[in-house]
Amino acid sequence: MSREQRLAQVFVELADTLVDDFDVIDLLHTLCERSVELLQADAAGLILADQRSVLHVMASTSEEAKLLELFVLQNDEGPCLDCYSTGEQMANIDLDEVKERWPRFRAATLAVGYRSTHALPLRLRGQIIGVLNLFCVERSTLSAADVDLGQALCDIATVGLLQERTVRRGEVLAEQLQSALNSRIMLEQAKGVLSERAGIGVDDAFALMRAHARRNHLQLGAVAVAIIDGTITAAELGAAGN
Repeated sequence: MSREQRLAQVFVELADTLVDDFDVIDLLHTLCERSVELLQADAAGLILADQRSVLHVMASTSEEAKLLELFVLQNDEGPCLDCYSTGEQMANIDLDEVKERWPRFRAATLAVGYRSTHALPLRLRGQIIGVLNLFCVERSTLSAADVDLGQALCDIATVGLLQERTVRRGEVLAEQLQSALNSRIMLEQAKGVLSERAGIGVDDAFALMRAHARRNHLQLGAVAVAIIDGTITAAELGAAGN
């Protein structure tokens, strides 16, 4: 398959969210995964603002990326926060060059093996609702075309979150993001529960949960609740014996 064909597939996949009752958490994880794939990064994480403009980690491609995002929010330091406050892209950040600007972020990121990073805003007509962060093991340089592609992926995901008809009805973003945040909290709990019950890593636990949700046309939040209360077992997810 050519790169052009793959790009077309990805944009169709993200545009598929422009329907009623789409799964916000799944959309955000898809955005992270496809950005890593198409922009040759090693990991990605995504933060979103709730109705009080408080930032939360909502998706990541690995546990390390999630912990880095949490570190950024807890220490109030890092390129993604600058990206969120200004709405400007922050690409091609070599960690060897930002020791004075973000010392704690730099130390934490280098400690888990990343050498460069990029931050792209989720924005629409001046409204900034979050940031996509890409982490690279090697010193990575995105071309202008790469940055444009990454921004386009973020933009279409943002449109999915800020569907025009919802804004017109005056329901704004707050309710949808709060619902997504609640689902995310349940999801983190369920990942831990499944990880312990099945004896697998949390990333593998999430992969099983997501596959089950897609296979059975369920919301991730519903799957998380069912795992926590025991309605869905590890064996049903194919985790038994791993």
